[in-house]
Amino acid sequence: MIIITGDKYDEILKEKNSEKILFPEYGKNKEKLKKFVNKLNGNEMIVTASLELIDLILEEFQGEEHFLIYSNTGKELTFKETYELRKYLDFDLRGTETKETEKVSVLFCEGKTDSKFFKASYKKVFGFKETKDLPPNLKLIETLFERDNYELIKNEDGYIAIIPSEGNAGVIRNLENFLRAMEVFNFYVQKIGVAIDIDKSEEAVMQSIKGKLSSFRYKVSKKGFNVGSTEIIPLLIGTKIDLGPCVEWQKPTVEDFMLAILEGDRTFKKLDRTINILCLDLKRKLKPKEVIYLAMAAKKFWGNLEGFYEMSIMRTPKWKVEKILKESRLYEKMESLLPSL
Repeated sequence: MIIITGDKYDEILKEKNSEKILFPEYGKNKEKLKKFVNKLNGNEMIVTASLELIDLILEEFQGEEHFLIYSNTGKELTFKETYELRKYLDFDLRGTETKETEKVSVLFCEGKTDSKFFKASYKKVFGFKETKDLPPNLKLIETLFERDNYELIKNEDGYIAIIPSEGNAGVIRNLENFLRAMEVFNFYVQKIGVAIDIDKSEEAVMQSIKGKLSSFRYKVSKKGFNVGSTEIIPLLIGTKIDLGPCVEWQKPTVEDFMLAILEGDRTFKKLDRTINILCLDLKRKLKPKEVIYLAMAAKKFWGNLEGFYEMSIMRTPKWKVEKILKESRLYEKMESLLPSL
């Protein structure tokens, strides 16, 4: 199976010896599209601009022998890569002409709370503001930023797009797929950050990143890696933070930073007795997230965890947030990701 998108498909159609279908997607509802897909045998070549049709085909056909060609560049993606770009980045496989580019950095992080943490920290410490003014470099993933947890922030020098990615594996997967998409669809971002918890060792995380970059011509740099003119910057969350005798520390996570930010807060100080009593009653130490939920209740914040993170950081003095980022060795890496540097 070959799917062809883009405007310059004539030459590719001449080269390939497959059953050729120029699909007139207009006026077709989902049921008609499903009927069309059900009749396919997997040997066809389909020219289409219908993302709905492409999604149905990707669900039906798997395997490395199937691929999508973007005719404007003549480069291709496997169906696996195509499926993941659609599922995790809502990528517009029809492509676009990118005549102008802005200074853009992309930060892949583990989840929703991480995305709010980084957004608020960039706003508080580095002076970024939220924006709906999408740079042309990100046109092909613009629908992501219509959702609540995909963040686009801007300063006078450029943009940072913050994208949650479903855990460590998701961060690495999105890094690889995004680099492939840049290669195939001919667009560019200046820097890509990967924010990952160090579960076992820093070396293991770095090897995982190198493994995904091995299919590209990458070079090691002072801040991370270079793939072409794009810089890859690891933001490794790996500093142990002392959270007191009644709070259990298992591994480095963003929750640790939030507790450090909340520490010293008047409301948080009042929780010391409650935390000690719970620790004795439960006969175990509390987990960092449990303490955060107690803080939310004490502050009478009835929103979600992500909203609490953002509110807490924005209400904390800049010097304190900056101090915690520096102590956790994140500040320098976050600064390296700035589009102005």
